[in-house]
Amino acid sequence: MPELVTRGRTLQVNHPLIMAVINATPDSFSDAGEFTTLEARMQRAREVVAAGADILDVGGQSAITGVPEISEQEEIDRISPVIEWIAANTSVLISVDTYRPLVAQAALKSGAHIINDISGLLYEELADVVASYGAGYVLMHNRGRPKVRLTDADLYDNVVTDVISFLQDKLGVLASHSVTAANVILDPGPDFSKTPSQTVDVLRALDQITALGRPVLLPVSRKDFIGAITQRPPRERLSGTLAAIAHTLTVTRCGIYRVHDIGEVRDFLDVWDVMQGHADIQASALLDPSLWRS
Repeated sequence: MPELVTRGRTLQVNHPLIMAVINATPDSFSDAGEFTTLEARMQRAREVVAAGADILDVGGQSAITGVPEISEQEEIDRISPVIEWIAANTSVLISVDTYRPLVAQAALKSGAHIINDISGLLYEELADVVASYGAGYVLMHNRGRPKVRLTDADLYDNVVTDVISFLQDKLGVLASHSVTAANVILDPGPDFSKTPSQTVDVLRALDQITALGRPVLLPVSRKDFIGAITQRPPRERLSGTLAAIAHTLTVTRCGIYRVHDIGEVRDFLDVWDVMQGHADIQASALLDPSLWRS
């Protein structure tokens, strides 16, 4: 099973991990307006850690399309207090959702461990920042630019082949900047520069991505491909999210699930592991009477 090395910490990714979304933005597609203050974001961090999150992913700029980028300084101002509070009050790994080198530099200085780059290394100098801290790095497949929607059924001759070749090429670029494979998490980029059908094709071929030997980030929570299948808006896609996670669990136990509904996903994974024999239930286990009824 692969190891993840990040800022001197080594994590054995031999079981599913949960990455919780901590939005420091006013315009996230799934929870806009819910966490508008630092106190609300701190409380969100407390709750998701208590619910079983292994990694917290802080984002200061929404990936929502058709909206201009905010300034780098505004993004830094949004995320830095959140990162500093998490670093001071928890022991979980901190990921930061950014693709801009100056923002990554500030995030790592504030205590982050991983840079979650949705751009597919749009800026190669970001790799130098990551290497200078020995940080973790999420390499996402994305043929488009951040904040620009690219959905074209004819974009790829074979989307799976494109994902694999893209990730392999970028791993080489990262290595040339001293970011080792042990620092890298791969992300097939569900919904990014993909139609719902193309996303499904990639997730059906997940074994070809895990064959590259790295942990895989699976940000499937509330995504468009689930909405296209179920015809439900983002906050009504939990069941579809769990179905997508179930599919990936039949392929790998090296998945990191970036999700919004932490408690529900934690319960799902716990029951899955018992039913699949990855964890045990004690013969003496009984339901607490307080849980017999609502």
